[in-house]
Amino acid sequence: MTAPQHPWTAHELTVSLAGRLIVSCQAPPGDPMRDTETLVRMARSAELGGGAAIRANAPEVVAAVTAAVDLPVIGLWKDGGTGGDDVYITPTIRHALAVVEAGAAVVAADAGERRRPDATTFPGLARAVHEAGALVMADVGTLAEGVAAAEAGADLVSTTLAGYVPGRPRQDGPDLELVAELAAAVRVPVIAEGRIRTPDEAAAALAHGAHGVVVGTAITAPTALTARFTEGLGAHGGGRGCARR
Repeated sequence: MTAPQHPWTAHELTVSLAGRLIVSCQAPPGDPMRDTETLVRMARSAELGGGAAIRANAPEVVAAVTAAVDLPVIGLWKDGGTGGDDVYITPTIRHALAVVEAGAAVVAADAGERRRPDATTFPGLARAVHEAGALVMADVGTLAEGVAAAEAGADLVSTTLAGYVPGRPRQDGPDLELVAELAAAVRVPVIAEGRIRTPDEAAAALAHGAHGVVVGTAITAPTALTARFTEGLGAHGGGRGCARR
């Protein structure tokens, strides 16, 4: 097993992320941006813009981003369904160790007790990642999941899954209530993630106790952003003008 290319201690990572932005450089299947070179360019742009860390999906992309930026890379491997009753963010130890092998300083993994494709448990995954020399970010959707993940050895807890898995209603914006509850309940840094669309919402997350903030779509997803504007214009009568001839 190869150790992370840029190993970070939990203390070093905590200091580096305090009050800062983590940029999620990902793209969904079928999106034109889902290309390793393109995602690397995203990550480099995020670094130049002052991002403190990069969140990246899949070993190939994690390896390429790690080689291209001088920031901690939070790696994951989405495999399987899209949430709900199944764990799909780094669901097994095999997935987690592949992300470490790719050079990630931190492995992000769903910490829920939903179905997994094998006998992996989150505590077992966390131990395996620590033994391989990397840190663990627990992606959670509820307060109970966050508390359990911190007790199981997670170095950070993120609200990534709030509103996407059973346990909490999906909100239009970030689940700031969950951020505050987790910050009061666990001793590890809480990272706010999910539906953070503006700098004001990011600042609000910090005000509610988040140690750092992950933003993805609002920075790195032109397809989704274009669709949002298109839908907004449509709701106000857009598209009724005269077409060019």
